[in-house]
Amino acid sequence: MKLRRWIDWVLLPLANLTLALAATAVIIVIIGEHPLAALNYLLAGAFGSQEAIGYTLYYATSLIFTGLAVAVAFHAGLFNIGGEGQAYIAGLGLTLMVLALDSVLPPFLLLPLAIGAAAAGGALWGWVPGYLQARRGSHIVITTIMFNFIASAVMAYLLVNVLIMPGQMTPHSREFETAAWLPFMHQMLAAVGIAFAASPLNASCLLALALCGAVWFLLWHTRWGYAIRTVGHSQSAARYAGIDAGRVIMLAMAVSGALAGLAAVNTLLGVTHRLLLDFTGGFGFTGIAVALMGRDHPLGIVLAAILFGVLYQGGAELAFEMPAITRDMIVVIQGLVILFSGALEQMLRRPLEAVASRFESTPSASRCGE
Repeated sequence: MKLRRWIDWVLLPLANLTLALAATAVIIVIIGEHPLAALNYLLAGAFGSQEAIGYTLYYATSLIFTGLAVAVAFHAGLFNIGGEGQAYIAGLGLTLMVLALDSVLPPFLLLPLAIGAAAAGGALWGWVPGYLQARRGSHIVITTIMFNFIASAVMAYLLVNVLIMPGQMTPHSREFETAAWLPFMHQMLAAVGIAFAASPLNASCLLALALCGAVWFLLWHTRWGYAIRTVGHSQSAARYAGIDAGRVIMLAMAVSGALAGLAAVNTLLGVTHRLLLDFTGGFGFTGIAVALMGRDHPLGIVLAAILFGVLYQGGAELAFEMPAITRDMIVVIQGLVILFSGALEQMLRRPLEAVASRFESTPSASRCGE
């Protein structure tokens, strides 16, 4: 018997998260700290002030982009591990567009062009592995991993030898003109009379939420979305129904790459205002866990992204207040969440199915007794 949908989408992820936190508590006890105190510092660091909330949602924004990217590929039966590389190339495309035009175009023209360049760069870097799988039989996992390394090497070469700011030893581009800066959320709120503490949270969070709705509509309310999900369930059935599976794979990977690439918008246009090495910060890989926890649904991805945003931001506060819990320990906590939400995701399925079955059969039995 299959779990009811609400149990599968809500109870099972919560149970897995609880197990991850329980395992974390055991580790914290072993190193001599109190788990409840650690949890209090974690939550206070993530939600204890307006500034903390802004940082949490800033991290969550990038994870929404990469989580959506992984989810679209998953629905097509593909495992896109190339979010890091796609975001790198997206950042490169965005930067080239901005450096060429930021001194001549106003913001209302420059920002859409820069965002479009980021999406196009990510889409291209996602489409190529899709093409290699669809037309040449290459495995998508292998090619996307390889493309991560290629993108990293290209970025390092260009930043060190071509795009580096003149007279600067640190490899980064010159600062973008203010026409290419996305407004911060506290500035947008201040414009309508709402006071909010300054933080890196910027207008790209609104873009991320809009894309959640767009991905939901694409996957469940369009012919392309139906084709993507059909190919994900069975390529042979899709071909029998007249769907070009190879074309759908390339489309799905292009959309996935574009979504991953938009994570560059949050960082480069929203905060750093220049191209930096390693600006992706591992969000491309964490997006895999976000998609898994979110059950590949936009709403679930938003909630999972906020959870990991809490771990990023609250973890910094936790490491500061409890020196025994280092930044490496925070990575361990994130790894445990990924472990129980990914590799061990189905561990509690049978017990929960048994409980659900018992609750469903009890009313029937009582009616028979009457």
